[in-house]
Amino acid sequence: MSVDLTVVDRSSVGGHTVTVFGASGQLGRYIVNRFAGAGCTVVIPYREEMAKRHLKVTGDLGKIVFVEFDLRNTQSIEESVRHSDIVFNLIGRDYTTKNFSYEDVHVEGTQRIAEAVAKYDCDRFIQVSCYNADLNSPSEYNRTKARGEEDARLIFPETTIVRPAPIFGCEDRLLLRLASAANIFTANNMEQKIYPVHVIDVGKGLQAIAYDDSTAGQTFELYGPNEFSMRDIANIVDRDTITKRRHINLPKPVLKTIAKALDYVWWPTIAPDEVEREFLDQKIDPTAKTFADLGITPDKLEPLAYEYLRHLRPARYYNLPPMTEKERKAEKQYLHVDHGS
Repeated sequence: MSVDLTVVDRSSVGGHTVTVFGASGQLGRYIVNRFAGAGCTVVIPYREEMAKRHLKVTGDLGKIVFVEFDLRNTQSIEESVRHSDIVFNLIGRDYTTKNFSYEDVHVEGTQRIAEAVAKYDCDRFIQVSCYNADLNSPSEYNRTKARGEEDARLIFPETTIVRPAPIFGCEDRLLLRLASAANIFTANNMEQKIYPVHVIDVGKGLQAIAYDDSTAGQTFELYGPNEFSMRDIANIVDRDTITKRRHINLPKPVLKTIAKALDYVWWPTIAPDEVEREFLDQKIDPTAKTFADLGITPDKLEPLAYEYLRHLRPARYYNLPPMTEKERKAEKQYLHVDHGS
């Protein structure tokens, strides 16, 4: 099936009914916007009223349908997918809470959604996993994501598995986290290597996968064109925010102990498993398909980082025109870091 992904007309009739679990997350809003903008009916299962209100305006009246659901309530999940021909599962959690463990979200939640998809014989089911999903990983997050992939395929063999690299873009957990004043401690000297990918490219790729029936049962890894260490990305963040941040390296057991203590607060900080993941470089599965198989060329990080970080510059630098070469050299001297040209 050949589809022109550049055509977006929210007053058209897209012909598909799409359910997006996890639509209130960073990636979910891009999926909803692309399908609703193309005239599709988008069903959005939600838990919190305030978390989904920004999605109301992504499509014409009647095209965005909200369904209250609970990940442990099979009936509410079935109500969300019974009329859909395309279903996305974007639900995931970087940290555990008193109500949900990694097992609850990534394994049992995926099982219930896949069973509902199979029961109503939906045409397409796209399970969004994570890079480094591996049953033998030292990270519980990666292990449960891999188990979710296996269970989804076991229940619904036509499941398409998509593993995005760390995503950057609006409200991301990569650039903005590195730019946060609270991001002080690290355990691996920021040596982890990844291939960051633009959120818009991932949204475009997921839409292309959903429209192409030949991708059913396939595995895709969507990652950016260049490899960076976390220190490289931190230097780009410092450059574009004109702020030099200090990162203190702690022994792994010490930072894990601090992370366990922070588990008792009721807002996201750092989870012990995130410390474990700092020591895992991104591995590319050579058997998985990529952006190239979808005809998409992914964007590079460096030219786009400024657009997502400029609002974090000190007030005296905010919204200034791009720097001249002389100003850039002076900035490098100020930061005492050579970021390259």
